[in-house]
Amino acid sequence: MAMAGADGMPEPDHAETNCNNCSVLYSADVFVPTKCGAGYCKSMGKEGVMDLESLRNGESDDGTGDLHQPLLENSKASIVQMKAGSSDFNWKAAVLPFLFPAIGGLLYGYDTGATSGAAVSLTDQHLSGTDWYNLTALETGLFVSGSLYGALLGSLLAFKIADFLGRRLELITAAGFYISGSLISAAAQSLGLLLTGRLVFGIGIGLAMHAAPMYIAETSPPPIRGTLISLKEAFVVGGMLIGYFVASLSIQQTCGWRIMLGLGAPLGLVMGIGIWWLPPSPRWLLLKALQGHANNVAEMKLNAAAALKRLRRIESCTLVTDTVVEAEVEDTWLALQLACEGNKSQIVTFKELFQGASLKALGIGTGLVFFQQVTGQPSVLYYAAPILQTAGFSVAADATRAAFFLSFFKLFMTCVAVVRVDKVGRRPLLIGGVSGVVLSLILLAGYFTIGKMPWLAVAALLLYVGSYQVSFGPISWLMISEIFPLRTRGQALSLTVFVNFLANAGVALAFSPLQEAIGQTYTFIIFGIMGLFSLVFILVAVPETKGLSLEQIEAKLLART
Repeated sequence: MAMAGADGMPEPDHAETNCNNCSVLYSADVFVPTKCGAGYCKSMGKEGVMDLESLRNGESDDGTGDLHQPLLENSKASIVQMKAGSSDFNWKAAVLPFLFPAIGGLLYGYDTGATSGAAVSLTDQHLSGTDWYNLTALETGLFVSGSLYGALLGSLLAFKIADFLGRRLELITAAGFYISGSLISAAAQSLGLLLTGRLVFGIGIGLAMHAAPMYIAETSPPPIRGTLISLKEAFVVGGMLIGYFVASLSIQQTCGWRIMLGLGAPLGLVMGIGIWWLPPSPRWLLLKALQGHANNVAEMKLNAAAALKRLRRIESCTLVTDTVVEAEVEDTWLALQLACEGNKSQIVTFKELFQGASLKALGIGTGLVFFQQVTGQPSVLYYAAPILQTAGFSVAADATRAAFFLSFFKLFMTCVAVVRVDKVGRRPLLIGGVSGVVLSLILLAGYFTIGKMPWLAVAALLLYVGSYQVSFGPISWLMISEIFPLRTRGQALSLTVFVNFLANAGVALAFSPLQEAIGQTYTFIIFGIMGLFSLVFILVAVPETKGLSLEQIEAKLLART
């Protein structure tokens, strides 16, 4: 008979001898190997072993023949176990693996906030400190948007180097571009050199916004993954606030723009040193082993387990036993092997991104970031200062104060999303937030039609900002960091980040000609219509991923293809 274990569940009857059929386990979130190596489900009190050969033949433990069913069936049990044992992860251990990559997002926000003030300082005859301050509109536009074009290049570069460098080294490379770009820009003695520095800094943005969400997603415990990735968006908004603050302090100084642009260098240095100290992503180590870049697969698995222990700060068996860590590594390894079934080449091809679960995930990811931009962000904020000023708010006395006000509000609403995302879920926040975006755009169109009731415009503006920051702002970056299969994640996320920056640049370029051609009212109506399309897209295509491991999300997408 089976005896009751320490956790109250019956333990299987196994002799303490080596077992030849336990080389592969599935659903490591709930399965733990026993002394003989057989799988034992603590959540369901169920014994079982699935070897890779039976999975290749399409068999499962219940005889259904569904290749991906084991991971899906056990996802509910995983969630139950996580709720019952939320202390299985260490919050303190999760801080640093999140913090240093998130500085990459903070620098992106800082650039957005500081550049507007730097442009004013650079083009002022008395404050510029240069003899080339008299820039044309095109030259000023290139200065302001130079980092955006660099980000486009960086996201394309990431497509080639993502899986070669890995998430950690890509972030270190991004920090190097941040430091170099800041120093070149701050020391520039000509417009050409200044634009070069802006482009270099932008490449750092493209690499960081590609690698940071991947590293955080792949190293975070599933119960708090959504919270941490959403918190990265709060770092972006916080970076904007720091940028505005530094600009307000430096804008009256001669060559103040050099201070604004140069401050990115020490922040980039902190980011680079911090990430150098962190271990590589365990999932990336397993991916390299599967792609044939490791002579000893067993050694690479041990390295992945060691990295996972460092990330979880496991120095003893007080939190998670070595067995559970090894089982999690085996689960990821199995998911990778299943994803690579039928692929003659172990190197990801461009064609593979448009097949199976990768195609499904790519459609979801690119759809989210596309609609994130074409619903008016950041063009709506172009009208923030005049709207607030029309309403008589003293905070709108100048654009800088208006930017401060809205940035604080954005930060507050982002924090609301951070607190709720792992409790409410991704879809409810997206649906509710985008509905608010659509309503606010309709109200803004009405305001510009009648030209009265400025309080309505202020309410619509705040509704837009608040709704965006609990939906598209953080949730889009969260979703694209967790939906892609591990095998194609680096390349697929690179394309998605490229689409994000390309759509951003497109909306920025088209906004002024569009409003001149059809007027403000119809411009906001178009944004509203795009918001309706995005709402339908979310309802039909975007899945809920709350509480699931990355491997369970991949299995869920495979089951839907």
